[in-house]
Amino acid sequence: MKDYESLELIMVRSANGSYLELSDGRKIIDAISSWWCKSLGHGHPKLKEAMIEQLDKLEHVIGAGVVNETITLLSEKLASLTPNLNKVFYGCSGSDSVEIALKMALHANQNLGNYQKTKFVALSNGYHGESSGALSVSDLGRFKAPYEKMLFDVNFIPSIPYVNSVNDPLWETCESHWKHAEIFLDQQKDELAAIILEPIVQGAGSMKIYSKDFLVRLSNWSKKNKVFIIADEIMTGFGRTGKMLAIDHAGIEPDFICLSKALTAGFLPMSAVLTSTEIYNIFYDDSESRAFLHSNTFSGNALAASVAVASIKIYEEENICQKAEILGIHMKNKMQEIERNTGIITNVRTIGAIVAADIISSNPKIGSLFYKKAIELGAFIRPLGNTIYWLLPLNTDFSTLEELKYITERTLLSLLTTVLD
Repeated sequence: MKDYESLELIMVRSANGSYLELSDGRKIIDAISSWWCKSLGHGHPKLKEAMIEQLDKLEHVIGAGVVNETITLLSEKLASLTPNLNKVFYGCSGSDSVEIALKMALHANQNLGNYQKTKFVALSNGYHGESSGALSVSDLGRFKAPYEKMLFDVNFIPSIPYVNSVNDPLWETCESHWKHAEIFLDQQKDELAAIILEPIVQGAGSMKIYSKDFLVRLSNWSKKNKVFIIADEIMTGFGRTGKMLAIDHAGIEPDFICLSKALTAGFLPMSAVLTSTEIYNIFYDDSESRAFLHSNTFSGNALAASVAVASIKIYEEENICQKAEILGIHMKNKMQEIERNTGIITNVRTIGAIVAADIISSNPKIGSLFYKKAIELGAFIRPLGNTIYWLLPLNTDFSTLEELKYITERTLLSLLTTVLD
């Protein structure tokens, strides 16, 4: 809060495509897709059209025992994303979807008579949201430390095999790292209800990318030991990593998938948890105690669902995954140019339309200084500590990327004295 005594709030008047227009008439690039959700940019005409059309029918009805054509169509589309996860449970936010998946995993084990399976593990450096369950399974202290007394204990898998790109040898095989993780997991397998992870990319954990082989091995271990896997695709879902889902890089199918953000291309809050008929049947019973009782007032909101249907249609018909791959190649090239031209960033890493690098500086305020200067020069970039990253709308044109490269480089050079200090 104190930062904003000297840091001016950004007053946004309108937004279009990859740009925010400010109250003073300036346009700045939304280089982080407004917290990773504006996958198709701001004000997409087809999404607006879908929402207006839905508004003329109905905007919201209760989701308990009530259905409508729009939510039915969305459910069918989501059920087709994977071979077997054909059941959909709706929530209102990313954190909410994580809570739903955690509760389902725990409750399913209780219904199966696995009463000892009450624990969760997650990846070290992972992040899953701000509600109590989601925060419990997150491993970023600055977010959770003040609230430890209201959270449950979680163990975090160590020795994650991080890579800079899919060309890193660790991407295909990570045997040495896996041995440490396997020992860690074997020690507690009888108590585990589920493993939760961000597949391939850890967003809030400085956009770190890890081996697809590690994900494959985790999946195989979980199936062997009858431990559920929850894939948090809230940031990575719908083309961000160059695949429709990040799990597609590893060719695995988890027990639960959490979706939000790009589900509605950032137009409206909505989330969904995908799971299988097999897990659905664990709750199918005459006894209320075995039923999954979880509800949110606005779950399955019709306006959000209409935009989600239109978004998925665009992802499919406009080959957004392929566009993300192509955009990502150019993003990587531009960030590497900055690395060569400035000499003050390192560890450039990329997958799909994500690129990140670390500023070489011991100044704890370097991220805040970068953010402020970048705004002045025309780009909205919010570093994660000393990590700068671009996570542009997937339909951003190359001229905007060139502009962003210029602004990022100028920002870094303007901070050269601070960095060296």
